[in-house]
Amino acid sequence: MIILKRREASVPDRLAPGEVVARVEHATVQLGSTRALVAADLEVRAGEVVALVGPNGAGKSTMLGVLVGDRRPDSGTVELCGRPVASWMPVESARRRAVLPQQSSVTFPFTVIDVVRMGRAPWIGTPAEADDDEVVAAALDRVEVSHLANRAVPSLSGGEQARVALARVLAQQAQLLALDEPTAALDLRHQELVLGLARERAGAGDAVVTVLHDLGLAAAYADRVVMLTRGTVVAAGPPASVLRPERLSEVYRHDVEVVAHPITGALLVLPKRSSVSGDRPHEPTRTTTEDNP
Repeated sequence: MIILKRREASVPDRLAPGEVVARVEHATVQLGSTRALVAADLEVRAGEVVALVGPNGAGKSTMLGVLVGDRRPDSGTVELCGRPVASWMPVESARRRAVLPQQSSVTFPFTVIDVVRMGRAPWIGTPAEADDDEVVAAALDRVEVSHLANRAVPSLSGGEQARVALARVLAQQAQLLALDEPTAALDLRHQELVLGLARERAGAGDAVVTVLHDLGLAAAYADRVVMLTRGTVVAAGPPASVLRPERLSEVYRHDVEVVAHPITGALLVLPKRSSVSGDRPHEPTRTTTEDNP
């Protein structure tokens, strides 16, 4: 009788802090008559949080999709852990990058713990599989949904479902975390929890790249900010160098002020509003071309 032994897949080595986990160079993406990305560059290093910011339609989600290999650019190169992203087998890629999409709906009555356990699928057949129960429990606890473990996901609120989706991403234990608007459905407390968690993962050596609309959160939690508009990267660097009032006012077509918190000195990004109730906010005096449709 021949006994077939399951071959254990290898667990990938983690890159050291400061090493490039993923890189996009000169990527262009054409969507119909619109260029969603135009010769755009991005790199994310182990141990840092990178925030992608910009107005609606700027190309942030497209850039994130290109970075993780979910969208192939029409031109340019994309690398994951030092290799072309397309050269990885799907399961190999899933052990290296985890993606939280902008919308993640569960229509079947899977329980919360079932969905979070799906994040462990890439590790089947590896030594890491032995840690499944512990990793899933820790992910549930970290996003504060342990008490919902046996609830059907469709019965949860939008914010609760968003946190369950994030727990699944955490359970995947990939070194690159790509989060598309992870705070969009969350209340103030859980917005802070999620971005604090991003900082925590970066501190543990992960590379985190996140799309954010809240510029205050980007200023508070990101090591680097990459600003896009009309598919083009217009600025990249530390928050204080990128989130400048003149640039923000032009890119967002609304007057913006950036001030230091009177006690902590932290950067605060605020839209200028009329002091008279009922007045319409006015656009900045500097003119820009129209947004892409």
